[in-house]
Amino acid sequence: MNPYGIALTLVVFYVFSELHARRKAFYTNPVLLSIITIAVVLKLGNVSYDSYMESAVFLKFLLGPAVVSLAIPVYKNRALIARYAKEISLGILIGGTTAVLSAYWTAQLLGASETVLRSIAPKSVTTAIAIGVSAKIGGIPSLTAVLVITTGLLGNAFAPELLNVFGVGDRIARGLATGVSSHGLGTARIITEDELAGAVSGLAMALNGVFTAILLPYLIEVI
Repeated sequence: MNPYGIALTLVVFYVFSELHARRKAFYTNPVLLSIITIAVVLKLGNVSYDSYMESAVFLKFLLGPAVVSLAIPVYKNRALIARYAKEISLGILIGGTTAVLSAYWTAQLLGASETVLRSIAPKSVTTAIAIGVSAKIGGIPSLTAVLVITTGLLGNAFAPELLNVFGVGDRIARGLATGVSSHGLGTARIITEDELAGAVSGLAMALNGVFTAILLPYLIEVI
């Protein structure tokens, strides 16, 4: 197997991580810049996405352990998280519902078709869950996947800064807002800044995925 996919991904991400370490700003976000750069390289090199993914399959495999590893900070902070169980639960219920309704109604105001609306609704949960929910409610799974990734990228690039702008300083609230709104990529960003916020974000991401998978098939018929 040609390892160029792994090499390209690691080198590009390392370069932009170093850039971001030297100049911390939303426009130096390493995840966003890496995706854009790799897409350009593949296009210019006339390399298909399937070929790239086949060569980088080991990195894709590591996503599973990476997600599971989010349980470690949750376990380490379990006592504090348990103290805020009621607030976290309420935040997931309100935040998860708001994420669905705000996306749906905004797209509806802009004139989106019913199929597109159903594709947008699950955009704030992790890709695997969102694709399954989208197919179940009559959306377009491939469109949903793009929207999920875009949502995560925006959270990864802007979530902490937006929370700062709105004066959200509480660590539990910061993690909860990030996990509910921008799932794994948002969690990956905030956990590098605050372990407790990252732990809550990872927990919120998981619970919101379950909540949305249960709620959305019924909610979509009402709205």
